[in-house]
Amino acid sequence: MPSRLNETLDGRVLIKACELDIPDSGRRDLPDSILARPGLKVCAVHYKFALSRELQTERILRAMDNPNLNVLAHPTGRLINQRPPDEVDLERLIRAARDKGRFMELDAHPGRLDPTNEACLMEREIGLKVAISDDAHSTSSLDFMRFGMDQARRGWLSAEDVLGTRSLRALRRLLRR
Repeated sequence: MPSRLNETLDGRVLIKACELDIPDSGRRDLPDSILARPGLKVCAVHYKFALSRELQTERILRAMDNPNLNVLAHPTGRLINQRPPDEVDLERLIRAARDKGRFMELDAHPGRLDPTNEACLMEREIGLKVAISDDAHSTSSLDFMRFGMDQARRGWLSAEDVLGTRSLRALRRLLRR
């Protein structure tokens, strides 16, 4: 339970988080009663990558309609040298995320680096804040953050464009929008 654990962390704070799938059916992995609890809720496409541009974009837009979700993870689903980016209207997704008070992940895993530096520049120009994430599935992957920071720099993102540069109070306020 993070609240009790946080009392022992000498000023550091653990924020609960979970990553949910964006199903093409419209159903959710968890009910809204659970998603409404405090914490960071990240959503991502994990299957059916070959939908048409319109269907894939609409699928993601439907997920972002849920006010309990905060961040769209690995927004194009690309895996470098393994799977091309999903066909999505990325500009439309970026604008929708900004308008709905959501954010987009910059996935720092060297096998993803998703989105591209050109898309990072588009996010900045549109005014969407970005969450740099190492996509760590083990402690050895925590060092991937440096790749995310490099990707952000190539996309001309500044500290003002990145969620993780905020104070805890400001971050919590942004996550509640």
